Amino acid sequence: MSPTGDRSAAAGDRHADPARIDTVEALTEGDPRGALRAAAAAGPQLREAASLAAEADLVSLADGGRPRAVVVAGVGTAARTGDILATVAGPRCPVPVLAHRSAGVPGWVGAADVVIAVSASGRSPEALAAAEAAARRGARLIAVGAPDSPLESVAGRARAPYIAVPRRAPARMSLWALTVPVLLAGRACGIVRIAEADIAETATRLDADAERCKPGNDAFINPAKAMALDLAGSIPVVWGGTALAGIAARRFGDMLAANARYPVLAGELGEVGRGRVGLLDGAFGSLAEGERDIFADPEESEGGNTRLRIVLLRDDGLDGDDTALPPDTRRADAVAELAERRGIRLDIVSAEGGSSLERLASLIAVPDFASVYLALAHGLDPMSVPAVAEMKDYLARTLS
Repeated sequence: MSPTGDRSAAAGDRHADPARIDTVEALTEGDPRGALRAAAAAGPQLREAASLAAEADLVSLADGGRPRAVVVAGVGTAARTGDILATVAGPRCPVPVLAHRSAGVPGWVGAADVVIAVSASGRSPEALAAAEAAARRGARLIAVGAPDSPLESVAGRARAPYIAVPRRAPARMSLWALTVPVLLAGRACGIVRIAEADIAETATRLDADAERCKPGNDAFINPAKAMALDLAGSIPVVWGGTALAGIAARRFGDMLAANARYPVLAGELGEVGRGRVGLLDGAFGSLAEGERDIFADPEESEGGNTRLRIVLLRDDGLDGDDTALPPDTRRADAVAELAERRGIRLDIVSAEGGSSLERLASLIAVPDFASVYLALAHGLDPMSVPAVAEMKDYLARTLS
């Protein structure tokens, strides 16, 4: 059955209304399912996941020595955990780390490899098929997902470690619950260095950002509300200046699309710095010289025209490795200069923190909140995305 009523209720308004996110009362009324509450729980979620992972038996992963390769299998938010593991491990990681988004595992996977199957619900066909294939091929397996789920059953039959994390709906609100077990599994395999202090400091960072972005803070002191209102009515282009910032950029793209239903282009500058930078000269980019008014209010000068709004995520720090090369910041500097020349508005979010995990969290936290505030400003329920539910229903019907 098509959820027509849900689709109608979630349609929202074309124009964002700042009044909808101005007060706690308005936000309480507009967010009945608690999307802001879920975003604010990132720090506690990370601590809980670290505790649950510590209780799991990861010795079996270490017993076999360093693997030939690590495959993180899952889709959606689960797949992002593989990207994060690969990025936190860094370019000097001694083995390849692959985020695998299809059913099963690559044909070369065997007893020398580790497969981490991840699913927030524990029911993802892709993660289930990967876990079963890994068990058949004798690969070392670890699974992460909801308790009492089919994925836990597969892991149990394979006598593989299973980290049961509480299910949160939608799955995109479970990023940290899924990521921390994957990182700790990678540490057990000897492919990533992550200290307990890194986890504690990252959780503290998420707590601090949640405090800055809380509903009672006005837009002039709430960076997420300000970002949401800046993006309203635009076509967001989110670019990360480094590999780590690129992960955060894609995460922001996922959240803007699902929560606020905004079309968004997201990626890493290393992959977009040539072709896609041409957007700046396109129909939604630069204004012709004759159209510019240097005395106009930048908030009013665009009239009813939809234009690009660039969000540039920068990570210019090092991860305590004296042998690491300083990040190449030239592409980020170039994009900022090109946008300024063309009169395209640009926001810069800079990473903060000592470890790569904390810096990643600092680039994700405020944009996560901003995607929720942007949805609420349009009268949308961020927790209910009818198109996603309808697609899942369609796939379930056609596969059964």
